[in-house]
Order: sequence, then structure tokens, then C-alpha cells
Amino acid sequence: MNKVLLIIQREYITRVRKKAFIVMIFVVPLLILGMSAVVGYVAKSNQELSTEQVVNVIDESKVFAGKFHSGKNIKYESGNQNLAEAKKELNKNEDLSILLIPAGYAKKDVVQILSKKKPSFKLTNEVEKQMNAIASAESMVAHHIDTAFLNALNKNKISISAMEVTETGVKDANVGTNMGIGIACAIFIYMALFIYGAQVMRGVIEEKTSRIIEVVISSVKPFQLMLGKIIGVGLVGLTQFGAWIILSIISTKIAGQAFAGPGGAMTGMLGVLATIPFGYILGCFLFYFLTGYLLYSALFAAVGSAVDSETETQQFMFPITLPLLFTYILSVSVLFQAPDSPLAVWLSIIPFTAPVAMMVRIPFGGVAPWQLALSMGLMVIGFLFTTYVAARIYRVGVLMYGKKASFKELAKWFFYKE
Repeated sequence: MNKVLLIIQREYITRVRKKAFIVMIFVVPLLILGMSAVVGYVAKSNQELSTEQVVNVIDESKVFAGKFHSGKNIKYESGNQNLAEAKKELNKNEDLSILLIPAGYAKKDVVQILSKKKPSFKLTNEVEKQMNAIASAESMVAHHIDTAFLNALNKNKISISAMEVTETGVKDANVGTNMGIGIACAIFIYMALFIYGAQVMRGVIEEKTSRIIEVVISSVKPFQLMLGKIIGVGLVGLTQFGAWIILSIISTKIAGQAFAGPGGAMTGMLGVLATIPFGYILGCFLFYFLTGYLLYSALFAAVGSAVDSETETQQFMFPITLPLLFTYILSVSVLFQAPDSPLAVWLSIIPFTAPVAMMVRIPFGGVAPWQLALSMGLMVIGFLFTTYVAARIYRVGVLMYGKKASFKELAKWFFYKE
């Protein structure tokens, strides 16, 4: 046990003393804060088209002419109704587009926007929206429907507030916030398992290729070496994530006071976050980070022991990481929309997919206690099993040189007797 502790200490201290580790602790929260500000600014500034677009409307149907409403950066004109001459003007001006509306405009894909450069999605979407509104109004007038009355009715839009009934009363469900936290947790878990698992694999490859491993193995058992390396790198990851969480909270509060003021949007966002069971989510995050890391890093260590260079790892990496990649894609596209669906429940229970899938479900608060207990129990069993399998491969592979391993070869290594 003392030897394992020495290996853990060596792996941990060696990595946390590196300048890159110290710099990244402070840089990442600042980058996240800066990126959030830039994304918010860009999203706000791109609500309108960046340059003024002129749309020459050639309306052969005589339904839409003169009914388009020009906006801040989009101007509708009907000056040139000759298509050939309009195309000549088009070649001279990149910000000019031609909206060609044939008589049978209701048919699919017959209305066209012609432009020298590819029309933006915002432009085509805006034109399409106005045309649908104009066509609907014309149809209602043709059927003697009072459009003014309908427009007045449409102004009374219904807004629904999602509320949650708890033992202490009714409170805001914060669906949007829960969705954001769930996706963020899934992304962080996914990134962490890859980043720190790959560090274990690279460490094993470096020691193997430099032949340092031959000296170390003479003093400790292969399993002790692998276990110490995995735990040491895992503690580095916990230290880094803990520092990022603390610094991110501090920087967010400072930014909220500096830019938003006591009643600003940032303060309001912090108030919403205060209603989230942060301790519960953080505890689950740490558990699934640790168990998921132990499960995958053991397999990464086995892969590192089976190859002589990082370029040879691809044939083994894809089958190992496929369940994690599959769950990540589903998490950011499907699972957050239905966190209690059978697919989400099963993915959150299976050990190879649970770290990502469960962290999507937990912020929504719909995880039954038995599901969480079963998932956690299987995660513990899962990383113990993968550690056992990886250790048997590691003990042989770490001393193999110059031989390209295959899955068949790994199976042989697993069944070798001590």
C-alpha cells in the first residue's frame, strides 16, 4: 500500500507543479467568462443582417407587389421588373438580390431568390416569413374574413410558466436552466474522461518506450503501478475541476456586480442558479466523474501498455470510446428533451454510458432513488471489473516491445497465468 501511495504522490505532484497546470487553472475560468460575453454580444449584434440587403421584387403573380415591409438592414424594391436587366444589375452589386415570384407561387420551390453570392439564412427566412403572412392575409380577404379582428386576437399571446409542486410549496421549474446545466455537465464529464484518461495512456506509453518501466517493475507490481498512476492523475483532475468551479463562481459574481449592477441580468441569473440544488448536482458530478474516470482510465492504461506509440492506439480507442461518444451525441440532441424516457433511463444505468446520461437527467430532478442507487452500484462494479481486466492485460503488455498487438493477442494476455 505504501508503494501505491508513493506512486500516487509522484504522479500528482509532478503534474500539479507544471507551469501549464497552474496557468490553465486561472486561464480556463477567464476564457469561459470571456467566451460567454463574446457569444452574448455576437448573438445580440447578429439579430439583424450585418450589411444592408436590397431585394428587387419581380412579382408575376401581382399578389405581393408593394406589400413587403423593409427592415433595418433589408430594403424591398420593385424598380426593375425585367429579369434579364435585373440580372445585369445583380452582377454589379453583391448586396443585391432578386426575388422572383411566378404566377403559381403556391407550388413547392418555385419562388426563387437570385444572388451573386449565397443568400444568408436570415435573409431567406425573413422573405419567406413575410410572403407567408401576405399570402395568408390575401386568402382571408378572398374568403371575407376580417383580418383586422384576427390580428387583434393574435396580439393576446398566451405565455406558460412551468412550475414544480414540492413539499414546501410551488416554485419555478427553471426548465431552461436545468437543461443548460444538464448539457454542461454532460460536456464536462465527456471532456474530462477523454482528457485525463488520455493522460494516463500517454504516461504509460512514455514510460514503456523510454524503458523506465523495466526499472519501476522491479520494485512494484504492475497492478500497483497502474492503480497509482490512475488515482494520481484522477486527483489532478479533481484539483483542476475544483479550482475551476470556485474561480468560475467568484468571477461570475464579480462580473455580475461590475457589469449588471444589483438589479442587472447577471444578478438575476445568479438568483436563478441559487434555486438549483447545487450541492446535490455537484456531489453526483464528482461521483460520476470519479467512477467514470476509473472505469475508462483503466482501459486507457491497458491500451497504453499494448502499444509502442500513440499512433498505434486508434484501433483500440474507437471500440472503447464508442459508447461514450454515442451517449454524448444523444445527450446534446435527444436526451435533454425527454430525460425520463426509457432510452435515457437505460443509458443512465449502464456503466459505460451512465456518467454522461445520468448527468443530463439529474438537474431535472426526475431520477428515482432506486435508479440512482442502481446506477451508482453498477458504476462501482463496472470500474472494479474494468480495472481487473485492464490489470491482467497491463502486467503483460507493459513489458512487450516491437510487437503490434491485436484484440486476439490482448485476450491471450488476459488468460496468462502469473
